[in-house]
Amino acid sequence: MGKNVGVRAFSLHPGAIFTPLLRFMAHEDYGVVCALNEQGEIKTTAEAGFKTPEQGAATAVWCATSPQLEGRGGVYCEDCDIVTLKIEKDALHGVMPWAVDAESAHKLWKLSEQLTGVTFNPDES
Repeated sequence: MGKNVGVRAFSLHPGAIFTPLLRFMAHEDYGVVCALNEQGEIKTTAEAGFKTPEQGAATAVWCATSPQLEGRGGVYCEDCDIVTLKIEKDALHGVMPWAVDAESAHKLWKLSEQLTGVTFNPDES
């Protein structure tokens, strides 16, 4: 809705990231996220298949600066790329069809306008 006035918005997933926040997790919770080795020790970031904070930030920076996204908006990005729909329900990457449903997006936009009292009509800008 904001394309005519240069507004772009993207959804993105930074990935699973090992950050210092994990220090607040109970040790057994590391097992839930597959971050314990067979000896019950916490794996390294690479061993656990997690990203570093810098790697996690990369997609957000890419969305803000990539010429590939020029004139585009409303896409879902992951791993510094535009992601396609998930084919399999349990797939780890991709976007579910309901997350890119145009009718739902329009309803959410209208509800947001009602709740905030702010309307945005790009034709009047």
